[in-house]
Amino acid sequence: MKKLFTATALTTLLAGAGVAAYETQKPTAPGCDTMCTVPHKETAKTDFPVTKTTEEWRETLTPEQFYVLREKGTERAFTGRYSNEHAAGAYQCAGCGAPLFTSGAKFDSGTGWPSFWQPVDPAAVHTESDTAYGMVRTEVLCARCGGHLGHVFDDGPKPTGLRYCINSASLTFTRK
Repeated sequence: MKKLFTATALTTLLAGAGVAAYETQKPTAPGCDTMCTVPHKETAKTDFPVTKTTEEWRETLTPEQFYVLREKGTERAFTGRYSNEHAAGAYQCAGCGAPLFTSGAKFDSGTGWPSFWQPVDPAAVHTESDTAYGMVRTEVLCARCGGHLGHVFDDGPKPTGLRYCINSASLTFTRK
């Protein structure tokens, strides 16, 4: 599959848009990275099988995992632990351990985030409309704990044509 962006092109694009300050600034609102001035909406579904208090999530997750999974944050492109992972194995939710994706469905999209063309099971993920940043996207959540994973787009490879663009911080990986 052809890459959407090269690392150099994306870095140039982001630097031109004034994103260089991202590395040194803290998020301005829960669920937003430093580029966002509009907070993400709350997850509409509230009856996930695994529930914890905010304090319990903070105790079990790293600060980065908490930011991504519970506050709907996004890690910077090309910085995630699994964006360049090529080993065979399975990816689970970092919040609850639910199986989400396999290496067999992973592909190099060139976007800087781990990308998959399908989840391990359609019921493993929950999707909702996300209108943050003035655009309409489809947010991907763990169906077991409601953790924010990333977004899904319709520009992926065959056979599904989908690209699940997922934050490494929302995943753990088990090698085969």
